[in-house]
Amino acid sequence: MSLHKSDKPSVCILDAFTTQPGDLNWDSLNSLGKLEVFDRTSPDQILERARKKEILIINKVVVTREILSQLPDCKLICLLSTGTNAVDLEACKERKIPVCNIPAYSTDSVAEMVFALLLAWARGVMPHAEAVQQGVWTRHNDFCFTLSPQVELKGKTLGLVGFGDIAQAVARIAGAFGLEVIAYTPHPEGKPDLGQRFVSLDEIFSCADILSLHCPLTHETEQMIHEARLSEMKKGAVLINTGRGGLLDEHAVASSLTSGHLGAALLDVLSTEPPKADNPLLNAPRAWITPHIAWATRAARSRLIEILTGNVEAFLKGKPQNVVNGL
Repeated sequence: MSLHKSDKPSVCILDAFTTQPGDLNWDSLNSLGKLEVFDRTSPDQILERARKKEILIINKVVVTREILSQLPDCKLICLLSTGTNAVDLEACKERKIPVCNIPAYSTDSVAEMVFALLLAWARGVMPHAEAVQQGVWTRHNDFCFTLSPQVELKGKTLGLVGFGDIAQAVARIAGAFGLEVIAYTPHPEGKPDLGQRFVSLDEIFSCADILSLHCPLTHETEQMIHEARLSEMKKGAVLINTGRGGLLDEHAVASSLTSGHLGAALLDVLSTEPPKADNPLLNAPRAWITPHIAWATRAARSRLIEILTGNVEAFLKGKPQNVVNGL
């Protein structure tokens, strides 16, 4: 499915704000078509805004088979993300509508966030800095004080579940910290040697001092961190999730934190975002949670917009790229 070469397509971004909250622009995309931008779109606004648009650009707005059936003019769907959960890929394939994602734009930013979380936990940076601001140090009898154990990372075992681009970037950084890296992936063949040792899923849970998740959310991986798996982990082990919130059974993780078996959960994602007030992790001890910001550096978002523009341009030239639904 393609457009007439002389036509400028009608383009609509349904949830633009998190990608471009005001520090970047859509100029490169605007030059390719008649662009309409909405910061946010509620489910009952999708059809009104997307109707008669030939190119839809979405992030978390969900495009179901039912919605798609009411958008006869749609010829391309572009994601503002790597993940594809927001779109019914099979329905798009049946309609011969390519769905394009944004691969590898945030690799370094997310890898850096893994260590931002890990170091913040290991050294208690913010609680100590806040205590100094509150005058605790000036009133202290000794030249130093600690509010939490100070943990050295060197020599600890970091387990990576998944070994794609982000996990590989984490492995490179881990080497500089002197961490021993073990990894699990169902397909280790052809993966680069970054000093990691590939192990079974059972071994990674039982051996890791720090376990970091870097796998997609699928039927097989949904809630893969459940009560039985948590019980296999070392007492005091640390869990990091910058991937997808649905990888965790959040009640099981909260229970493991409360019992003291899990040492800490350092999380940038939750199963529902924004979370509901009754999410058990929000009040769990030693749960350090950030609001899905690992991807959100200006550099990463700038790359995202650049790749997005390239995806639209490639489609208009009849050579779609980064297509994820088999067309």
